[in-house]
Amino acid sequence: MEMTKSQACFGGEIQYYTHQSEANNAPMNFAVFLPPQIEDQTVPVLYWLSGLTCTEDNFMAKAGAQRIAAELGIMLVSMDTSPRNLDIPGENDSYDFGSGAGFYVNATQKPWSHNYHMYDYVSMELPRIIEAYFDVDPERKSIFGHSMGGHGALMIALRNIDVYRSVSAFAPIVAPTQCPWGQKAFRGYLGDDESAWADYDTCLLLPKATKIIPILIDQGTEDEFMSEQLMPEKFEQKSQVMGYPETLRMQPGYDHSYYFIATFIEDHLRFHAQYLFYD
Repeated sequence: MEMTKSQACFGGEIQYYTHQSEANNAPMNFAVFLPPQIEDQTVPVLYWLSGLTCTEDNFMAKAGAQRIAAELGIMLVSMDTSPRNLDIPGENDSYDFGSGAGFYVNATQKPWSHNYHMYDYVSMELPRIIEAYFDVDPERKSIFGHSMGGHGALMIALRNIDVYRSVSAFAPIVAPTQCPWGQKAFRGYLGDDESAWADYDTCLLLPKATKIIPILIDQGTEDEFMSEQLMPEKFEQKSQVMGYPETLRMQPGYDHSYYFIATFIEDHLRFHAQYLFYD
């Protein structure tokens, strides 16, 4: 693991790393924000999953999360959204499949199956690295994300419901088996057997949840992708039918951008702090 750069920020430090990923059989990049409290004590950790086309830098540079994370004493972790520059045919042909679009699944179809194991990377490999190299409490971690990363955060939390204290999302893809983005990605990475897709669909995973995990979702009403790709009403309906407590907030006038994320990021950090610091 090699640190590629670092920057002071709100009394803490942002650090960028590259390493050889065992899960993805390729180099991967991630970034961390270390709050000032980590110099004296163990801190909880909050993992961020970004959306289509993003790298580990988008969240650190645009979300404006560090000031509140420094106040609360929470370590932040972001990572790239796929392996890159592997010379796989078609990896750079479109924004919604291949590079920058790993969809947080473990690909089973060639040529993607050798390198695209983002589910294992996010849920197992990267946490092992963070817990080995940084003074974090492995029992106090939560996860959140945006768009494709919101899908990843909700899906990974529901599949590992005893691991994460809480989960939140901005404009998540909640039913990827029913939307064009998800169908394209799942067919390419997982094949034509749609039964294999169900393990990565939040709306299909929710009925299998063995206990309650706190969920917060923010969705902008002016999001250009809401009706065709995101479909928050499907998750709301599923939750209501099941009686599963969750909070979906429709935010008037907001779109799909990082301006939307930056506006409500403090709410999400304070939401997670309720569960990261208190049993």
